[in-house]
Amino acid sequence: MKPLVVLGDTLLDVDAEGTAERLCPEAPVPVVDLTARRRRPGGAGLAALLAARSAAEVVLVTPLGDDEGGRALAGLLEPDVTVLPLPLRGTTVCKTRVRAGGQSLLRLDSGDGTATGDPLPARVRDVLEDAGAILVADYGRGLTLNPDVRRLLRELAGRMPVVWDPHPRGAQPVPGTALVTPNLAEARAVLTGHEEPAELAKLLRGHWHAGAVAVTAGSRGAVLADGQGETNVPVPAAARTPGHTAPDTCGAGDRFAAAATAALLGGAGPAEAVVTAVEAAARFVAAGGATALSTNDGPVPDPQPSADAFGLASRVRASGGRLIATGGCFDLLHPGHVSLLRQARSLGDALVVCLNSDASVRGLKGPGRPLVRDRDRARLLTALSFVDAVTVFDEPSPVAVLEKLRPQVWVKGGDYAEADLPEREAVERHGGEVVLVPAVPGYSTSRLVAAAASA
Repeated sequence: MKPLVVLGDTLLDVDAEGTAERLCPEAPVPVVDLTARRRRPGGAGLAALLAARSAAEVVLVTPLGDDEGGRALAGLLEPDVTVLPLPLRGTTVCKTRVRAGGQSLLRLDSGDGTATGDPLPARVRDVLEDAGAILVADYGRGLTLNPDVRRLLRELAGRMPVVWDPHPRGAQPVPGTALVTPNLAEARAVLTGHEEPAELAKLLRGHWHAGAVAVTAGSRGAVLADGQGETNVPVPAAARTPGHTAPDTCGAGDRFAAAATAALLGGAGPAEAVVTAVEAAARFVAAGGATALSTNDGPVPDPQPSADAFGLASRVRASGGRLIATGGCFDLLHPGHVSLLRQARSLGDALVVCLNSDASVRGLKGPGRPLVRDRDRARLLTALSFVDAVTVFDEPSPVAVLEKLRPQVWVKGGDYAEADLPEREAVERHGGEVVLVPAVPGYSTSRLVAAAASA
């Protein structure tokens, strides 16, 4: 299948998390005691990471700065996403949310980076022309205003699905776009005086000369206007956010647009793509939203992977989602591991890795292993966007942890046979299934260790 290409403006998102239990003596404002600082790609970068959950190959075309923020973004995106950088005028835009008790108290924005008006390099043009589908993730930083970009997108819209996620400060979608995905506020800003999602979707379809328009309305789902009329697409009851705490909806629009684009890439029509996207966005929010894709930055307390893993499992089950688990030593992370984890994550809504502890690895592999201690192996795994949580176990097999985790799917590499898996009975007893995915030939940690020793 051809790649899904995301084209748009990438930002650096930071969450400064802490507790707020007292007021500042100089002014009646909360004092936040920081406990963690986490970073993740924002804008088109977040859309690309989320698209990698649904598409086998994702390429991101984006202006990227040669500064600390730009280098951080490149590290956060790869290897999940292939990045084709364009020139950035100015510095990387960084948006920092100060949060306490699960609530945002303040956002600090810095950086002035915008796209240049330069013609697209030949390599970028080739990638766009060879795409299976294109998602334009416009964040108002100038890329969609580039005349060369607009000419090419107008041409490609007649040959492949183009999905356009608009921004109030961005350019209008090019005519012929297969699907435009504004949220309700964005739609109302374009057509003032109109309030209802169905009316807005219908009018905007004509206004933008688009094949279809889906106006998203948060917990109310979305309204699709296409050649067949207007259709309400509600959030499925099983995917709604449980409890009474206000969910963190950051990134929900990106999840919607990415899932819709992947569905169109797979051959779905607009109506089916929007149904898929509404469900994907709802489950994304229920599982913690964009925060779950963040990586720790700077001095923070040691992570507690086990607590995070079981809490995530409970949230996914409560929202009707599909929990995936896999396990192993993951000593010397290599392309075979990455392929296994990416394939596993594509099977459901969240992936938990059951990681052999140092003692467990020594019992299985001998006194010379592991080469990397479990604490650091867990950090490496949680830095991958397709790993949602890690839990460490001491036993030779993960049977005990699976009894508590109860995943719907347990994934192992194709070099195993189901009969060789002692955990199969525990998984199936709780209604789950075992899935074997193809292994990448030529990669194993033991082989890499032996090759290094003989070099």
